Amino acid sequence: MINIAAPVIGQKERKLINEVLDSRILAAGKYVTQFEQSFAKYSGAKFGIANANGTTSLHTALLMCGVKAGDKVVTTPFSFIATSNSILFCGAKPVFADIEPETFNISADSLEKILKKEKNVKAVVIVHLYGLPCDMDAILKLKKKYKFKLIEDACQAHGAQYKNKKVGSFGDAAAFSFYATKNMMTGEGGITLTNDAKADKYGRQIINHGRDGHSTFTVLGYNYRLTNLAAAIGIAQLEQLESWIAKRISNANKYNEAFKDLAFLQTPIVPLKTRHVFHQYTIRINPAEREKFMQYLKDNGVGCGIYYDCVLYKQPYYKQLGYKSGLCPNAEQAAKEAVSLPVHPSLSAADVQRVIDVVRGYKK
Repeated sequence: MINIAAPVIGQKERKLINEVLDSRILAAGKYVTQFEQSFAKYSGAKFGIANANGTTSLHTALLMCGVKAGDKVVTTPFSFIATSNSILFCGAKPVFADIEPETFNISADSLEKILKKEKNVKAVVIVHLYGLPCDMDAILKLKKKYKFKLIEDACQAHGAQYKNKKVGSFGDAAAFSFYATKNMMTGEGGITLTNDAKADKYGRQIINHGRDGHSTFTVLGYNYRLTNLAAAIGIAQLEQLESWIAKRISNANKYNEAFKDLAFLQTPIVPLKTRHVFHQYTIRINPAEREKFMQYLKDNGVGCGIYYDCVLYKQPYYKQLGYKSGLCPNAEQAAKEAVSLPVHPSLSAADVQRVIDVVRGYKK
């Protein structure tokens, strides 16, 4: 089976993990600090706050931006549930904007309609889904006009670029995940980026029980810290990230070329002036065909997945909160059509060709 994901773990990771084990300083320490500084620099941000996972990174980013109970925060419903759950953690209310059908990312037009209608919108959480940057020119124009805080959910978009600027450096804060299947990983882990020194200080308190000094706690905080063990893996992974991105892009380009004449599917687009890092290579297929197509892939040794088959506001818990179907028709349609194929850098040339041959053979 050609798996949908395959984490890369090499000698560099093992060497650094052994260094941490030998040091006996397993919790936060110098490896965490090094990783924070390295990833922030790589992403074009001044500060990085390493923490436990992508969800804690989002929660921390929202708190750093002053989101509190009673606020409204606009986001996309076509994402992993941590995006909107993090808003609920703050006591705020998620308000859902529709997506662009072509990119799967939040629609600036839908966002502006909400901003015109809704009062007390404190922040907007955009998601650079599958590794493709959002339309940052349009979103930054709205930020200037409507004065909201902008949080980038870049949990799937390490190294993605919009007009040669990396995601994670556009907003007031940004969140990344280093879950095991991401483009780079620490097993579990995350980081919150910002260019604001005050926000950075507050964020460091948030992830460390609200601590200000050794025994003084001045704000409500959490235990969201990253360990040296996880950071050591991250240091090694970051050194290899660019080569892995290049392989993902190469694999995606081969798929796009091979599938361009297939009428039964739609390949992902890459808008001009963006670098799509292909955390997922996601096609669209007729909903009536999706289950059959996926079973065919699996029967022929090709792993696949659906990200995501249900928009967030149709999840059972969100229905209990009063959300109704039909809010975002483009997102609801995407949830019926999306299928992701293996695109990761561990694929051999033979694996890529096998995926191509199997997909092309579906209608024969």
